[in-house]
Amino acid sequence: MQEHKANAKMVTSLMMRLLPIQILFAAVGTVNGIVSSYFAANFVGIDAMGAVGLYGPLNLIISACSTILLGGSAFLCGKYMGQNEQHKVNNIFTLDVVLSVFLSLVIITVLLFLAAFDLTFIFTKDISVRAIFNTYILGQAIGIIPFILGNQLTVFLSLENRQRVSVVASISFIIVNLILNYIFVRVLHMEAFGLALASSLGMWVFCLLEASHFAFGASYMRFSLSDFDLDELKDIILIGIPSAEESAFHSVRGFIINGLLTTYVGSIGISAFAAVNNLLTVFMAIPAGMIAVSRLLISVAIGEDDRQTLTDIMRGMFRRYIPIMCGISVFIIVLAEPFASLFYKDPADPVYMMTVWGFRIVPLSMPFSLIIMHFICYVHAVDRHVILHILNVLDGFLCVSLFTVLLIKSLGMNSVYIAYVLSGVVTTFVICVYPLVVKGTIPRHLEEFLAMPDEFGTSSHDRMDISLKKMEDVPLVAEKIQNFCRGRGVDKKRSYIAGLSMEEMAGNVVRHGFTNDKRQHSVDVRVVHKNDDIILRIKDDCVAFDPRERQFLAEDEDITKNIGIRMVFKIAEEVKYQNLLGINVLTVRI
Repeated sequence: MQEHKANAKMVTSLMMRLLPIQILFAAVGTVNGIVSSYFAANFVGIDAMGAVGLYGPLNLIISACSTILLGGSAFLCGKYMGQNEQHKVNNIFTLDVVLSVFLSLVIITVLLFLAAFDLTFIFTKDISVRAIFNTYILGQAIGIIPFILGNQLTVFLSLENRQRVSVVASISFIIVNLILNYIFVRVLHMEAFGLALASSLGMWVFCLLEASHFAFGASYMRFSLSDFDLDELKDIILIGIPSAEESAFHSVRGFIINGLLTTYVGSIGISAFAAVNNLLTVFMAIPAGMIAVSRLLISVAIGEDDRQTLTDIMRGMFRRYIPIMCGISVFIIVLAEPFASLFYKDPADPVYMMTVWGFRIVPLSMPFSLIIMHFICYVHAVDRHVILHILNVLDGFLCVSLFTVLLIKSLGMNSVYIAYVLSGVVTTFVICVYPLVVKGTIPRHLEEFLAMPDEFGTSSHDRMDISLKKMEDVPLVAEKIQNFCRGRGVDKKRSYIAGLSMEEMAGNVVRHGFTNDKRQHSVDVRVVHKNDDIILRIKDDCVAFDPRERQFLAEDEDITKNIGIRMVFKIAEEVKYQNLLGINVLTVRI
């Protein structure tokens, strides 16, 4: 029996288990860019490649609008699921779907207006590129609804631990997108419109497959107009705006970079930058998947008021995610020239070497970006708004734009790439200085480095964590919990009941959950003394099991059946069970 280790191990295991699927989800959005770039460069022309590059900042604006809803809704759903508030979860889900469709219609109207009246001169003065850009926008407008709504549904499916639905939808999107690009661009010669139309129709397939779970499946979240309540709208927007800040700033940064490249490098600079961006976006699906996993876990930890889990999530990022990201960066740098040749075949063409150097330099910024994204997610969750806005401004556009302005006259195209690395270094340095400014002392461990608010969660003095790995550990739980409660001034009777209840519930998990498969399992037992309440919590990664169901399974001819579980329900003030992200969470309040 070990203290403090089971929760950390379980969190790390969950982070790695959810990661492949979340990477796949994130990659779905990047497939559009890489496939469009490949077909544009090889079958349409450099002007079409420029149109794809020009759409990038515009797409970031659309993503920022979508993220306002996504960030706020996902956080509140995770929080309410952590609190077992079914009615509020349904309301948030319904609000999000309705608002997503409304937002999509507004964006479609704006895009059609820009393209139909040739107002895209604000993006480029090149008439030939602008004509291609207009048709590309028209094709993209067809896919706005599934793009925004599909992003929302992916996160909701993850919260319900139904990632398989999104896996099927993601694979279907990739296949449809590739086939339609080949037909529309290579066979039918629909050029830029075909590029955009292929991805739009692919997104419709993706979104409809995900929506089928909520329409026909046994989903936890339900679209329910009877639960529809606009009172939560303000919270969704207020929570979601900081999440969208980064995309909005990236969009502004994109416009600035495109303007600088047009002035000092020319249109080939935009083409090279588009190639680098679109291919690296595929690899950036890895840190995007990492932050998606962490965001889900952080939202649940906030709902559970769980200080330790927040620390364990950040520790898992440093120990597992950062080494993976460093390996990915090295991989990209080594293959810089083969990657550049996917878009431009002639090594003598200036755009070729511009692209190569992008693949050699920009990957150095990726580990820094992962740290920054996690820290932004964390400070957002704990309502540290000042540092949140500072980090969004620095990493979002200020550092990259400023360093590019300072370096572009002397370094040309490479100034943009180097600016990304310098931005990561500067922003990470600010993160390291932050706890020193807030606490006034040099942090000694990770929790102090995070400068976690004192009022959040339960301090180590008021809680005890115990790890169970075998049945022989269970009898010792009661004694440890009783001693903890007595040490906190709890009366002898309640201390005994707390120990007995946890022994019974933990023993039930080990007895039945550990034997259902050949995997190694552990149980994280936590006892908290807060506001004169004794709160017992068990987390395990065994098969889903709700003890409330077994409470009612006693038969008249066998009054001893499930007597231990029924005893706990009788003496406890409250018993709550949830299965969150594939983890069983049982909370007993004495």
